[in-house]
Amino acid sequence: MRAPILRIPIRFFAWVPAAAIFFGAFVAARSLEAQEETASQKNFGISVQASPQIFATMCALDAAGLDADESTLSEMPARLALRGDLLKMQGTATEALRQFYKDHSLESPTETLSRYITFALIAGPPPAFELPGDVEQLPPDVLTIDGFQKVLEDFYQEAHLDLRWAKIEPEYEPSVERYRALVRRTVTVSDAYLREISKTDGRSFTVYVEPLVGARTNFRNFGNRYAIVVGGDPDARAKAIQHAYLHFMLDGLVLRHRNLLDPKASLLNVAAAAPRLPIEYRDDFVAFTDECLIKAVELRLRGLTGAPLEAALQDADQSGYVLVRPLVAGLQKFEKAEPAMSYYFPDLVTGIDFDAERKRAQGIKFAAAQPNAEADEIHGPVSRHATELDRLLAEGNREIASKDGAAATATFEAALAKYPNDSRLEYGLAIASVISGNGDRAQELFEKVVSAPASTGQGAKEGGSSDPSAIAWSHVYLGRIHDLSDERDQALNEYRAALDVNGAPEAARVAAQNGIAAAYQPPAGATKKEPE
Repeated sequence: MRAPILRIPIRFFAWVPAAAIFFGAFVAARSLEAQEETASQKNFGISVQASPQIFATMCALDAAGLDADESTLSEMPARLALRGDLLKMQGTATEALRQFYKDHSLESPTETLSRYITFALIAGPPPAFELPGDVEQLPPDVLTIDGFQKVLEDFYQEAHLDLRWAKIEPEYEPSVERYRALVRRTVTVSDAYLREISKTDGRSFTVYVEPLVGARTNFRNFGNRYAIVVGGDPDARAKAIQHAYLHFMLDGLVLRHRNLLDPKASLLNVAAAAPRLPIEYRDDFVAFTDECLIKAVELRLRGLTGAPLEAALQDADQSGYVLVRPLVAGLQKFEKAEPAMSYYFPDLVTGIDFDAERKRAQGIKFAAAQPNAEADEIHGPVSRHATELDRLLAEGNREIASKDGAAATATFEAALAKYPNDSRLEYGLAIASVISGNGDRAQELFEKVVSAPASTGQGAKEGGSSDPSAIAWSHVYLGRIHDLSDERDQALNEYRAALDVNGAPEAARVAAQNGIAAAYQPPAGATKKEPE
């Protein structure tokens, strides 16, 4: 997702009255300036800023040995010196941090960093870095590094990162200002094209500047909160920021009209066969349409015509984004109309002949996957450098997070056929069984997981291995199952067994201690058949 800064020809906007463009651009720019002034206090709007949580997390990764691009720190001598100091640090908390990082690292540095960035985006302010809500409902990325909160809190104190942040924060401001200029241009151009003015209404779009992430752009959205973490040259991040901002502007619009899209979902049965289509779009037609719409808008903003446009459309087709082509044609009509996109979108959808597009897609020769390519910085938490087992685990965990028990069951069953006796896969299948309402199978699987001895470190990454997190949580779930069956003594035995697991994550320990303190009760509104 790296590209030079977008340059939009003036002639491209010839269809819009000049006064309307000027007014829209003026309002958008002034709105952004006003929102930036208040975003830190009200936590909404469009803003660009540095983050003490991301700073602290990156400092921890520095000390742990994450491979970072130091060339991004050429204008930040104090931050560069700090990185050197952190690499040489010694201390109890620092050594615990390094062991934690080693135990939880993946083959791909991009995928490893992605997990910690997700943590930093949802964590509270230092020094506690408190995580929101029920720990069992956290994003899958964060659950895979369960326990990092306490590790980071201890390291923050040992490294005196509060004092270091106060000293280094001013060095971030020049980069923040350059990104603010880029975001203003992005908002102005995007809003003018869509004929919309950004209405936040409690929603937020935040660009976090952290030079050490370099080219590893990370984009997340948590409900109404959109965030993208960027570093390095702003011009090189222009395309990624525009893509993220278009998600902010269009996601809700597409979702509101899913009633128009759901009857057309059979098109995805063809597109899902494309090896390059990211996993998250293969069974979600609304998300797939949303992504195709954003790609189509991007092509129109580039002003491509003739052979260059056809080449871009062929690339979209061969990558599985088969709706980009008809959406580009529909956008050409939108450009000659008057309503804003929020009003025009139903006409855009109904103007597509989905049966014809499905037949056309059946004749497309999809491009092969690119196993050596960089991970897609906007779409993936799944890196193409990750092992097949990592990918299957990530896919199954996403399906669990979406409460799609049937899909998660299929994914974990397929994974276990290739990697038998892996406790993480068995645990995932057990959770999928809970979601599907198959309590007997869930109990059987949890019991199988706890029958294997716990192991820690890198060995837990290979097929046929056991994992202390899976074992500890399986004991917790077995305890809850016994509690729901009024078998209190057996439940207590399971909770105590969870506490005895060497390397059990803190969240599992807390859940076990809660189970010892009081018999488990299902959440309000849930049945008393299965543990939540």
